[in-house]
Amino acid sequence: MDAFSSNLSSGSLKNFRHISPVVQTHLKQVYLTLCCALIASAVGAYTHILWNIGGYLTTFACLGTMFWLLSTPPYEEQKRVSLLMASAALEGASIGPVIDLAIQIDPSVLVAAFVGTALAFACFSAAAMLARRREYLYLGGLLSSGLSMLLWLHFASSIFGGSTALFMFEIYFGLLVFVGYMVVDTQEIIEKAHLGDLDYVKHALTLFIDFVAVFVRILVIMLKNSAEKSKKKKRRN
Repeated sequence: MDAFSSNLSSGSLKNFRHISPVVQTHLKQVYLTLCCALIASAVGAYTHILWNIGGYLTTFACLGTMFWLLSTPPYEEQKRVSLLMASAALEGASIGPVIDLAIQIDPSVLVAAFVGTALAFACFSAAAMLARRREYLYLGGLLSSGLSMLLWLHFASSIFGGSTALFMFEIYFGLLVFVGYMVVDTQEIIEKAHLGDLDYVKHALTLFIDFVAVFVRILVIMLKNSAEKSKKKKRRN
């Protein structure tokens, strides 16, 4: 068992050697900024629960602040960090109705969804870091095609109406796509950092979008399962 552990640790260290100290420092900064953005998002969701502000307005405001952030020069660091936190808070308010629904149905589902997302994010990010450089970047084209398909499905269902089965297909397929983006985006951030792109604010925004997209889908799936269980209990009673 000790020999296995030593081989595992030495193998992990060898895999981490392709990440230079500069890139490792950059990744620490990215993940710290991501944690702050998630806290800001939680504040935004709590604000919705208090004042019911989440909706189309906060969604468009969130997209606007994201575009503002991306168009702001990297040397305006403080402004870009503030825009990231504002975007995260607005995103939290936008998904506030789903979070509020989860609290009303079963608060434990909300906690389980967040923990599940955090574990998935940690595992897939670690897999991307331990893998060889550029190993998963080829998946970017497939994921882009999947995302386009997802958008067209959502557009078609919003115009022509969709069934519950189609909605659940969108949820599960979207979960698969954004879990893939977790891996690809992590490797892309590492590769860009190796090439000198150390824009930690933009990279944190990318990972934040992936995290929220996975979290919302896991939450919806768990809420549906919880609702089905409660229906079965009522029928039995």
